[in-house]
Amino acid sequence: MTPYDFKYPDTRRRRFRPIPVRMLVPNVITLLAICAGLTSIRLSIEGRMSLAVYAIVFAAALDGIDGRIARMIKGQSKFGAELDSLADFVNFGVAPGLMLYFWQLHELGNAGWIAAMVFAISGGLRLARFNATMDDPNKPAFAANFFTGVPAPAGAITVLLPIYVAFLDLGRAPAAVTAAYTLLIAFLMVSRLPVFSGKTKRMRVAPELVLPAFVAVIVFIALLIAYPWHVLSIGTVLYLLALPLGYKSYRDQARAMEAAAPSGGEVSSPPSAPTLANLSEPPHDDDRPGRLH
Repeated sequence: MTPYDFKYPDTRRRRFRPIPVRMLVPNVITLLAICAGLTSIRLSIEGRMSLAVYAIVFAAALDGIDGRIARMIKGQSKFGAELDSLADFVNFGVAPGLMLYFWQLHELGNAGWIAAMVFAISGGLRLARFNATMDDPNKPAFAANFFTGVPAPAGAITVLLPIYVAFLDLGRAPAAVTAAYTLLIAFLMVSRLPVFSGKTKRMRVAPELVLPAFVAVIVFIALLIAYPWHVLSIGTVLYLLALPLGYKSYRDQARAMEAAAPSGGEVSSPPSAPTLANLSEPPHDDDRPGRLH
């Protein structure tokens, strides 16, 4: 219907209320992250792979702050949530897969393209599952502190490990090894592996540790700038080694809840992958711009 329909002369033109600036700030940050992700694709095509990696890391940093800023300034919106999911798919699914293909996987021909494509699709499926199961009423309370599968930003950072190692002058791994590693990270993203998120933990810093905390953050950023490939390589390896600890913590808490449940009582089941029925239901309103993470 047009603003004024001559068939219905009594119809008034719809008026939209002004949007507060605080609602725009998180979306601008998300758009900057999309720009960084798209730029990483261009840089990888041009062969400037180090700058492409920096762009992905920058996109991941923006991804980590836009949701927190939205909650801080009360700028959450459904539009922001959908935009955030789109940004995650582009930045942490499509862009890393293409970067690896242009860097080395193209040597395998169709097989390399399939590996890159599977990673990108896995990122999209990971995001779809996250959105579909966000408001699962059967999820136990402690499960809110865990992701189901490796989150998309972490998957993007970890899958680029072969590039980090190559920039350390340790030599390139064979293309087949890079493809197998890419498929492994893709599997971890769509798996049901519980991964610690830390979202529900309210971390507070003691007053006497505020300044040391600032110094630690500054030192980390300085190391990342001065020795990016060392920091990214070590961080990726430590993250992968820590995945079994998250699984063990989840199982321990699940067993403790089962032991504490009254006899005959029902125990909430662990989070599971969404069914077709779940995916067909319309999404519920939420207060994120949520993070796939």
